[in-house]
Amino acid sequence: MQVIDYYACDRQQHWLEQISKSDWSAGQFLYELLSGNTFKKTVGENSKVLMLIDGDDLISFCTYAEKDDIQPTTLTPWIGFVYTFPQYRGHHYFGKLLGEIEKIAQSQNVRDIFISTNHIGLYEKYGFEFYQMMNDMEGESSRVYRKHIGNFL
Repeated sequence: MQVIDYYACDRQQHWLEQISKSDWSAGQFLYELLSGNTFKKTVGENSKVLMLIDGDDLISFCTYAEKDDIQPTTLTPWIGFVYTFPQYRGHHYFGKLLGEIEKIAQSQNVRDIFISTNHIGLYEKYGFEFYQMMNDMEGESSRVYRKHIGNFL
């Protein structure tokens, strides 16, 4: 298993097709953003789509982005579009993606990373703490979690 960046890989069409197999509406929205070449315009030019793969199989994916569904806000960066295919759930594979995100965040001197979700008890397992309730772009209330990455000068 390895973590790869969609934008740095040489098989984008293959991985795009794999993302399209997600049975989650947000996964389908990510597919639309990527296939329409509007992902970076929507969430930020330096944003990434990270994928945990095993050979030709996509196990899990998420984004590491400047913006997410909580807008407008000065909070950044965000983890979003977190999805693990059903047959791989229960193995904490998101932790592998999060480990890669933390390395990237540390290299960018990021102090905190954020995630917007309505799940309770999931992201806490990975060191996230409830930060506050905020409204998403649809005006719906969402739980925002924060994970402290490091103290930088």
